[in-house]
This record gives sequence, C-alpha cells and structure tokens, in this order.
Amino acid sequence: MTEIREIGKPLRGVRIVEFEGLGPGPLASMMLADLGAEVTTLVRPGPAVAMERLSGKGYNPLRRGKQVELVDLKTPEGIARALDLVGKADALIEGNRPGVMERLGLGPADCAVLNSKLVYGRMTGWGQNGPLAQSAGHDLNYVALTGLLSLTARNGQAPIVPPTVVGDAAGALGLAFGITSALVDVRGGGPGRVVDAAIVDIVAMLGTLVQWIRAGGQIDGREPSPFHDSPFYDTYACADSGFITLAAIEPQFYAMLLSKLQLDDIDPKSQYDKAAWPALKTRFAHLFRSQSRAYWSELLEGSDTCFAPVLSLDEAANHPHNRDRCTYKTDEHGAISVAAAPRFSTLSSH
Repeated sequence: MTEIREIGKPLRGVRIVEFEGLGPGPLASMMLADLGAEVTTLVRPGPAVAMERLSGKGYNPLRRGKQVELVDLKTPEGIARALDLVGKADALIEGNRPGVMERLGLGPADCAVLNSKLVYGRMTGWGQNGPLAQSAGHDLNYVALTGLLSLTARNGQAPIVPPTVVGDAAGALGLAFGITSALVDVRGGGPGRVVDAAIVDIVAMLGTLVQWIRAGGQIDGREPSPFHDSPFYDTYACADSGFITLAAIEPQFYAMLLSKLQLDDIDPKSQYDKAAWPALKTRFAHLFRSQSRAYWSELLEGSDTCFAPVLSLDEAANHPHNRDRCTYKTDEHGAISVAAAPRFSTLSSH
C-alpha cells in the first residue's frame, strides 16, 4: 500500500454546529469533520424514520468524527443550548425548508446578534427563494430541473441517475466549498456570511462543461453525439454479464484502443466519421461480448485506452488501485466506509 504521511488537518480549530437533517447537510459536515473541523451535531429526539428506512438503525457514517448531542428544539432548554453553541461557533449548517430556522428563533438574523462573524450554511434543494423554495423534493428532482438528467436518456429510453450521487452529494460538496470560502474571508476580516447552497444551483454550475460541449454542437442536438452515439465513448457488455467502459475521445487514445483490439482495418483518422459510428458500435459490442470482463481488464486496464471495468460497490472496495490508495475500508460486517478526500501533504521545496 502507498504510505500516506499524516499532517495537521487544514480545518483544525474550526468549530461547526450542525442541525442534523437528511443526506447532503450531514455529508457536508462529515467532509468538514474529516478535514479537522470540530463538528457538534444536534439531533432531534425520536426515531429518524426516513434515515432508518434508507440505511437501517446501525452505524451512521455521516456522523463520523462528530460530537452528537440530543437536543429538543421545541423546548426553551433546547433553543438555549443551540444558541450557546452558535455563539461559540465559526460556522453553522442547517438543512430545513426556508423559514423553519427563523420560526425557531435560530435564523441568520437571530444568530448574528450572538455571533457577527458566523458563517451560516443553508442546505436546500431549491434554494432560499424562488417559486419552488417551499416545495418538497429530492436528488432526482433537482437534477431533472437542471436539464442534466435528460442527458442520461438515449435511444428513446427513460432517463436514469444513481440515487443521491449527482444531486445530494454535489450539493454537499458545494456547501462545504461555500463554507470554507466564507471562512477564509471572515478570517481575513470580512463579515459573517449566509451560504445559500441550493442543490439545483450547484448541479447546474457543475454542468458548465456540458453547456460548453453543447455550445459546440457535440451534445443535446440533432447531430450524433460523441457521448451518446460514438463507439469509443460507451459501456459494453461482456461474455460473463459484466460490463466495461470506454472513453477514448482523444485521437491518440483512440488509436491505441484500435491497436490493442487488433482492429487494424479501421483508420484512426476516421474517428469522427459519424456515418460509420452505428456499424462500428455494433462491431465493438460483438467483440466485447466475446470475452469476459476480466479478459478486457487484463488487456486494456492501465493503458491509455481510457478504459475501466464497471465494478460493484464491493468490487470497488477491493480493486488494487483503490486498495493502494486506501480509498475504502470494509468492516467485519461488510459495511464499506470511504476515506476523506481530497488529501493533503506538506508543500516542500525539496
């Protein structure tokens, strides 16, 4: 395994109070805790029905590295405890619908009286304002409204997206980015900030590359798209029911792919001959279906063919690259935890 030398975590000494909600807010605070922040998570009394239905009643990885307190915000004592923590905090995270914290006496204006330098992080799907602000929603809905979900549909099929990854996790990362950015400004003498982290905004922003590609006519138009229709950017089934991925967009990578597959009759320079794509994609499909996923991994993985096998979650935890980087840990019950990211090392002139 690669040895990773521990250094001081970059957010050490940063104090965060979290009003625990579902999904993206707790994930954002977990990210910050992984980087050294001291997170105190306030949990409401009673069962967390939605969370337990999704993940059971066992260990909650989103509470990793946090100090958890049971606080009833429906009581004066609970509000007093929350305000006490807010007064000492550098940042706050909440994931309620707009207006809920204000009604509790814990909104930004209330907290500013106690702590004018507070960074107040607000995690929502639709944002603090707009026609949909008070509407319920989840990951899939937010991604749909950005237009990006439509890009998963092909050949007249319905769009599909992995649950919680594109919307909720992107929102969590956006909130963590917003809070750390605001903390830099506050520590440089700036005012306290409210961070309006709307999942729909963050996912739309992450779609900037897609919008750029669309402007060039390579996606979401009438012409065949390299990302939907080409033979060199796709998933393929193998003989053992496994799947592999190709993403050989650049000419030199495509040429290597053809060479590795011994398709010497295909001119690499004709890569963007779109009229030839359907027949060539069919040929690729037949070829990859003739051997197992392991065969193709042995042939292509680690080369510049832009290849990777499609792995299950368990397989990903045991892949040699991920093992070498210590990306995952699996406990005795088979539960998989994921290491903090990004990683840090000291800047050295040697």
